[in-house]
Amino acid sequence: MSRERTICAQLGRFKLKLLYKASIHGFTGAAFHQRCDNRSPTVSVGYNNSGFVFGGYTEQPFSQSGQYVNDDQAFLFTFDGENLIKYPVTNSTYAVRMMANSGPYFGETLVLVNGSQAVTYSNPGNYYNFPAAQMHGNDLNMTECEVYEVEGKSWRTVIWESEKRKELIEYIKSYKPTVSSVTQPRVLLIGPVGAGKSSFFNSVSSVFRGHVTSQAISGSSSTSLTTQVFVCWKPLPIILCDTMGLEETKGAGLDIDDLSSILNGHLPERYQFNPSAPLHPEAHGYRTSPGLKDKIHCVAYVIDASKVSIMSTGLEEKLDAIRRKVNLMGIPQLVLLTKVDEACPLVKEDVRNVYKSGYIKDVVQEVGSRLGVPLSCVVPVKNYSEELELDMNCDILLLSAVLQMFRFVDDYFDEMSMEERTKSKA
Repeated sequence: MSRERTICAQLGRFKLKLLYKASIHGFTGAAFHQRCDNRSPTVSVGYNNSGFVFGGYTEQPFSQSGQYVNDDQAFLFTFDGENLIKYPVTNSTYAVRMMANSGPYFGETLVLVNGSQAVTYSNPGNYYNFPAAQMHGNDLNMTECEVYEVEGKSWRTVIWESEKRKELIEYIKSYKPTVSSVTQPRVLLIGPVGAGKSSFFNSVSSVFRGHVTSQAISGSSSTSLTTQVFVCWKPLPIILCDTMGLEETKGAGLDIDDLSSILNGHLPERYQFNPSAPLHPEAHGYRTSPGLKDKIHCVAYVIDASKVSIMSTGLEEKLDAIRRKVNLMGIPQLVLLTKVDEACPLVKEDVRNVYKSGYIKDVVQEVGSRLGVPLSCVVPVKNYSEELELDMNCDILLLSAVLQMFRFVDDYFDEMSMEERTKSKA
């Protein structure tokens, strides 16, 4: 059972549903195909008398066509104790072959229930590379073969296509707030040091610039690198306000007392924070009578997905105090869940798996519970950090987050308009 959990963890904590068990259904290609054809993705597992547990993963459904099927996500694996060792496909065009008289057929490299016999065919080197002794100990007689369907439907629907990216960019570029006095909505980014606030700012800016850029200083320092309120690239119809990072200790990081001034629009741009002293009306550039366009219209908490489970009590209390203050002002709030690739191996391999990952879903639920926001308000993103070129799928996640901000902002403006109409009638 622990090995099954290891496989699930490798795939993002999916559940495995048993489709075929050779000792029950028969060591034949016919029995395998009867139970496994048109099912995907699948994990196939072989066992031998020497105690080896090995097999392969494919996202392509099995059939009996005799053809090779391309699958760049396919891999073979074996266990060293409880540790899973992966051997990725080296030529994805020949990742899987759909042979009628055999069980799971990974290229011409590894075949389970080969020729409808309780044997393994092994020929490493062409489409997958592995040491035979490490994979199965050169024991090709099988005691069992199991095939599992990987259950993990997308828990949110995302269209991963270039047209979708283009559609999101065009919508965001043409966006206009529902109130005429505001030309660009202002979204305040709040989060712990190193969570990725400045990186999110840079990443969104990169999408619209067409190349990876670093306007705001970002990094992994243990103390806040942001000492000013940074404002996003002007042609973008949204202003992302990047504050100092939250820190556990008092007198460090963003001061809660400064928050009211920021939310109410008193804070001047490029204001130099002083953690030991909150903002005073005498400060240079202080707005004494801010208009709606100067205020914050949405708050986005930026949280590192890989650190949610170890969030300190002090930090959680600070975030709770901020959330309560923002709630009282009626400002909408959402959570940007960053570094999802560092939190889940499946997402690290392919960011499109973010909404298939059971682990990421668990993290979304946990952060929603800790911060007291609905799950619909938690949006996973992958910031650009070490990349030199843009990636369409990362862009779609980032743009979807901005779209969600616009929706929240529109709701806020609609609510304000309703209140104004109610007051005027009174």
